[in-house]
Amino acid sequence: MTDPAGGRQNLGLLCFYPHRAVEARLFAALAAAGFDDITLAQGRIAARIGPGGTRLTDLAAQALVTKQTANHLVDQLERAGYVRRVPDPTDGRARLVQIAPRGEQVVALARRVEAEVEAEWTAHLGEEATAQLRAALERLREVTDPYR
Repeated sequence: MTDPAGGRQNLGLLCFYPHRAVEARLFAALAAAGFDDITLAQGRIAARIGPGGTRLTDLAAQALVTKQTANHLVDQLERAGYVRRVPDPTDGRARLVQIAPRGEQVVALARRVEAEVEAEWTAHLGEEATAQLRAALERLREVTDPYR
């Protein structure tokens, strides 16, 4: 949206459009590959699971949802075979959510789609502009992402 005076779009929206395009492309590729049972909300939770696993409370905080919502989404992902819950080796009372083998297939496909999109965007923008965009967004992350 432009501002009411007809000026340029704000940076938040300009960052949102490409994000939405990647997300749509990714979910279309997942559906085409037979992973059509993952919802956007589930995907946003799953995308925050670290390599060794992540506690549910951390997933909820990073996704900006309640612990109950995160638990519900993880339950759904677990039933579908995308994630598993395992004991946290650093705290016997806690559990970690980890990507399960079926989920690893999804992650691999997602990485391929992301690489394709980045290659297309680089072809459109050029190497230099893409490098500048990446550098600027990485700098913005310093002040916008408390979980970096």
